[in-house]
Amino acid sequence: MALTLFSKKKPKHSTQDVAVRTPRRIEPPPPTPDSLLADYQPAESTKLDDDPLMRMLQQGRFGLIVRNREKYADHPQIEAAGRQACEALEGILALVPEGMATLAQTLNDQPDSPQSDVDVSPFYLATYPVTNAEYQLFVDDEAYENLDLWPEEIWPHLIEFQDLTGSTAPRFWRDGRHDARRALHPVTGVSWYEAAAYAAWVGLRLPTEAEWQMAASWRIKSSADLFRRFPWGDAMDCTRCNLWNTGVGTTVAVNEYAGGAAPNGVVQMIGNCWEWSSTEYETLADDQTPVVGEMPMMSVRGGAFDTYFESQATSVFRTGQISLGRTHNTGLRCALDAKDMPLIDTGDTQ
Repeated sequence: MALTLFSKKKPKHSTQDVAVRTPRRIEPPPPTPDSLLADYQPAESTKLDDDPLMRMLQQGRFGLIVRNREKYADHPQIEAAGRQACEALEGILALVPEGMATLAQTLNDQPDSPQSDVDVSPFYLATYPVTNAEYQLFVDDEAYENLDLWPEEIWPHLIEFQDLTGSTAPRFWRDGRHDARRALHPVTGVSWYEAAAYAAWVGLRLPTEAEWQMAASWRIKSSADLFRRFPWGDAMDCTRCNLWNTGVGTTVAVNEYAGGAAPNGVVQMIGNCWEWSSTEYETLADDQTPVVGEMPMMSVRGGAFDTYFESQATSVFRTGQISLGRTHNTGLRCALDAKDMPLIDTGDTQ
């Protein structure tokens, strides 16, 4: 019975019959505007329903529908739409049980370095990172112009969130469109603010750093108190993740490397792309003085396709990135409080 708690319905991006890649060592070339613009195949626009509630379903804004049922109480299809949104959330989110994360407090994590133990309450985490196709719906909804999604201090910077051709979109898109061949690849080239805005747009949130580590290390509160260096176990295995030594040289679809999943089925927490968390990155130098950057930094976790050192692609490695950074290898994954996960049979919350 306990296993069924972590085995939700088959996600919309199935991991069934996904081939395991054989590692091959090649040097991945750095992304350049010329290479990204060449042979670009812009994704087509999705035809959306005129009805606001039905349109939200098409856009995958399931959390927002569940949280705004009262707003649409008089809508003739609210019951069906609400049930569909609940079922969709069960399909794309996986339960992470109560646990603990031990966070290193110094840049160089040595055996005698200070650490902080953080209790983690049960929560739900997206099985996959957010894809280009999913983020395209956010762009097409003109969400960059919806100031309710953005903190006021970032408003002057919204004009800077442009793609290679000057359109408002992730940094490496073109004309506001992603490459159709990379629809199921994780979206990258988005700042922390863009990641947080997307999560709010769909009615979810970014995971905290401790939550991310708990999900990746699976250090659940039990008599065993086991700890995993990687979601699949304690040994690095390049057939289970997309890192530099895997030899792919770019991101892959979010449903690849199913063999690297955590016990609850969450995949690609190691490799493919770094993932933004909701936690500000704070750390100490070896002499215990705070490390302070010129700009605010947020924690990113998990490593990416071009991460070379194995030590930087584990469940415990901590690093940060400036919150306005829009790198080619950083994306996002959404989360939800356990208490906010709807029950399909009653429509209430837990």
